[in-house]
Amino acid sequence: MFRSDISIAATAQQEFPQHFPASGWVEHEPEDIWTSTVMVCRDAVQRAGVTAKDIAAIGITNQRETTVVWDRATGQAVHRAIVWQDRRTADVCSRLKAEGHEPRISQKTGLIIDPYFSGTKVAWILDNVPGARARAARGELMFGTVDCYLLWRLTGGKVHATDATNASRTLLFNIHTGEWDDELLELIGVPRSMLPEVKDSSARFGETTADLLGGAIPICGIAGDQQAATIGQACFRPGMMKSTYGTGCFALLNTGTTPVASKNKLLTTIAYQLGGKRTYALEGSIFVAGSAVQWLRDGIRLIKHAAETGPLADQSDSMQSVYLVPAFVGMGAPYWNPRVRGALFGLTRNTGPAEFAHAALESVCYQTFDLWAAMRADWPSSETASVVLRVDGGMTASDWTMQRLADLLDAPVDRPVIQETTALGAAYLAGLNAGVYPEPTKFADNWRLEHRFKPNMSQATRERKLAGWARAVKGVLASDEGEG
Repeated sequence: MFRSDISIAATAQQEFPQHFPASGWVEHEPEDIWTSTVMVCRDAVQRAGVTAKDIAAIGITNQRETTVVWDRATGQAVHRAIVWQDRRTADVCSRLKAEGHEPRISQKTGLIIDPYFSGTKVAWILDNVPGARARAARGELMFGTVDCYLLWRLTGGKVHATDATNASRTLLFNIHTGEWDDELLELIGVPRSMLPEVKDSSARFGETTADLLGGAIPICGIAGDQQAATIGQACFRPGMMKSTYGTGCFALLNTGTTPVASKNKLLTTIAYQLGGKRTYALEGSIFVAGSAVQWLRDGIRLIKHAAETGPLADQSDSMQSVYLVPAFVGMGAPYWNPRVRGALFGLTRNTGPAEFAHAALESVCYQTFDLWAAMRADWPSSETASVVLRVDGGMTASDWTMQRLADLLDAPVDRPVIQETTALGAAYLAGLNAGVYPEPTKFADNWRLEHRFKPNMSQATRERKLAGWARAVKGVLASDEGEG
């Protein structure tokens, strides 16, 4: 919860279970998403010592591609939510590519054909839940990303809507016209009747039912998490760039009112839509960032707490060159291969927990470098701009990781005072519509630097390390056994 001066009034959070029913499959229970959301909202209201009438507006931000299909009459989900990381539709995506559809889909959506996006997830639910496709054809089922599902629940089933940023991640939305696309719907197999209305990112979406938070509160902002972080980082000028480090890592480069078609397998996406006007971005997605640290903790139990990783990495043997390519669910940008899996390179008898920690943290920096290099190649204007990377998300608390990031990028890395930039972006969109916050350029004046990490690695060391990473990635990509 944010005050009108953008300071934080209260914070609440809660984990909910992740489900992994098969290799490469990731699911959430929609009811868990809903109940945990209501609980943290109530908790935040209580901690801030306010009531519903003191809250000007609610903003929603969400994992953009996580997909829910539910019954229009009962509100019951027909299947668990299929999470953005889920790879179950890899075969469908391969078929669409083999049939030659990717150029047309990419031209309209700015995306590539990949299991990451919602469209093929919706089709999978319709084809694998008994009777679902017939029910959808009769108009009985609704589709939404998590923002849309929460909005529907918060408004007591009155509003089925999303914003342009979330719509732009479905493979079903034309980012040039700003509308759902009938050709794409037919190709992927999703009935138009399931789709939400698409609005600006800052708009009057509806209001909560009075029973949830002690009174009706307007819902005035929605943006997918990475776009919300871009807004929270005040990246409103073309050429500004942010990178968010959560479970995955996502870098966005604002390209202004022009959608830039990538030649390096980056995504062209809507950064935000205000007053009916779309601003675009180039985006690179890394599937594994913070989840590499979770793997150290929960998978191989090398650490008890994530915070141990930086100090442990600091103790690693500088004579060893251990590389982790964390392709646990395939590789994202700029490689986009859903079939490969992770690998460790450079192990010796002396390799131990410190080297594993070092390799896990460094893998995030190397992957960011790959995105950075691709963006600069796609958008030559960034070569002349003095590019600084603004960072946010849980991993940015690690000074070790942020310093290594600056070293490998050979560029400054700026960490802001308010690191909850995703939440701040959603709050800003809501507050803008509610008249609490000013227009973007004035809001940008509030951005404050907490620490700037400056590169201090020698060019020779940097080049050697990047060459080693490139060899490791090449090895992982070479392990692809094809469509089997």
